[in-house]
Amino acid sequence: MPKRLFFNAFVMNTTSHIHHGQWRRNDAQQSDFNDVDLWIDLATLLEEARFDTIFFADVSGHYGDADADYSVYAREGLQIPSNDPTVLVAALATHTQHLGLAVTSNVFQQHPTNFARQIATLDHISKGRIAWNIVTGTQDNGYRNFGYEALEDHDERYRWADEYVEVAYKLWEGSWDDDALLVDKAGGVHADASKIHKIFHSGERYRVEGPFLPSPSPQRTPLLFQAGSSGPGRAFAARNAEAVFLVAPTPEIARQQITQTRALAQAAGRNPGDITFHQGLSFVIGDTEQQAREKFAEYQRYVSPDGYSAHMAIVDENGRVYPAETPLRDVRTNTAHGFLDHLRRHITDREPTVGDLALQRLRNSVVVGTPEQIADTLQVWQDAGVDGINVINWVIPGSFAEFADKVLPVLRDRGLAQREYTPGTLRHKIFGADRLSARHPGAAYRGAFTPVGR
Repeated sequence: MPKRLFFNAFVMNTTSHIHHGQWRRNDAQQSDFNDVDLWIDLATLLEEARFDTIFFADVSGHYGDADADYSVYAREGLQIPSNDPTVLVAALATHTQHLGLAVTSNVFQQHPTNFARQIATLDHISKGRIAWNIVTGTQDNGYRNFGYEALEDHDERYRWADEYVEVAYKLWEGSWDDDALLVDKAGGVHADASKIHKIFHSGERYRVEGPFLPSPSPQRTPLLFQAGSSGPGRAFAARNAEAVFLVAPTPEIARQQITQTRALAQAAGRNPGDITFHQGLSFVIGDTEQQAREKFAEYQRYVSPDGYSAHMAIVDENGRVYPAETPLRDVRTNTAHGFLDHLRRHITDREPTVGDLALQRLRNSVVVGTPEQIADTLQVWQDAGVDGINVINWVIPGSFAEFADKVLPVLRDRGLAQREYTPGTLRHKIFGADRLSARHPGAAYRGAFTPVGR
């Protein structure tokens, strides 16, 4: 039997996340994202289907130029309004027993001491099912929202992230010894102070004394996701990530990215298998291939070219999206150059337009077919080295319900999806251990603050 794939439901606590315009469909409930019952029902559905995690994306500001008009984002519901996933996950933890709960949090949006405390609390509440997607931010407006003048230089953002995770690792892994918490009622000793340590971190951006206030949670450090695809991003993932989120356009490109990152991980003293790789895909499912194609044509009736263009920041100097009929030669943008060049290479019989760009974005990483054809495709991705799939929805909850009802049974029959959960923490379900591998840099802080000779 082949090794099974991991499945994550990729969502955001907002109306329009990835596939823009679909929220207008009658079967779409994502515009009710403020209603906690929507998410509780979805989490219950996912757990019944044996998904591994519900993975919440997040942003800290609107896309595009921070000084430009942002009305397109409000009109499209494009990640504004949106809510804090770390708060929502606390509610979902009390309505599930096995489903992993992954949250995205930017390194600039709060101090690492407070963030580490929040995550430890969530890991206690969920009994060890929390994951953190580490991001450094790409929105200039997001940085301004937290008091910074402008988006930091790309490489500097990863240097910032290096110190941020260092502080968090020291707090999670090093501040408390495993046997520090006693709760000895007869002896009247709640915790052994000699086994709780200050960390005295002093770096470029942070000074943190400690000790960490929460006692060790079931995982101590949450399962670590990361999605950087640049050189510095991959190097950061190779050192820190346990799960990497891919958006590769083809299995072969995914194979190249995976091979490169695994080699970097090995160079950093880790094993290649210490990192899992999860490809983002959307699905259009039909009982026949013809039915699936007809459904996809129906989905395309709801497409918002403005939404896709705005998400990629294909906007003019005033923040307005270019009309769909605008030739690409007339587009002036500092983003998505690679995607624009890719489209020009594939449309050679005429000048491609902004509308073509939106359709290409729509069709990118979409699998259309019967459950058996989709299973065949997922085996191709697995053969390329992919360990899991981030299932990107068109509508909530319908996209996940349909995938659970029609595709997962076929995948289970092929050994590609789990039938039952493995007991234990999220990390134990994926790697067979509750704690970070000894090869992970965070593990170096275990015992690092214990007095010599004790």
